[in-house]
Amino acid sequence: MAEEKRGNAGFGAGVPELLILRLLQEREMYGYEIVQAIGRATQDVVTPGEGVIYPLLHALEKDGALRAEPRPAGGRTRIYYTLTSRGVRRLFELSDDWSRLARAVQLVLRA
Repeated sequence: MAEEKRGNAGFGAGVPELLILRLLQEREMYGYEIVQAIGRATQDVVTPGEGVIYPLLHALEKDGALRAEPRPAGGRTRIYYTLTSRGVRRLFELSDDWSRLARAVQLVLRA
């Protein structure tokens, strides 16, 4: 376990996942809505494309962190995602990791 904490192989890899989970903590959304919400919430500093978001949504659903519900919308079907209790736990875990990383980076920037 201590070995896992030593390196940061996925240095920023969890950021889109963290943002998705945080946004879905507030309300349910469909995929493209999440893409747009991330851009708005970050003032377009973070703008992951659909090719990043949709695979993450599918993986999070498969892992049990999200629940997906198809709904008709204007002749199409949209998949709305909601956070599960497992997703809430994952959000807290990622938030803690991100806070720890941000504090570490700040230490270097202040040096």
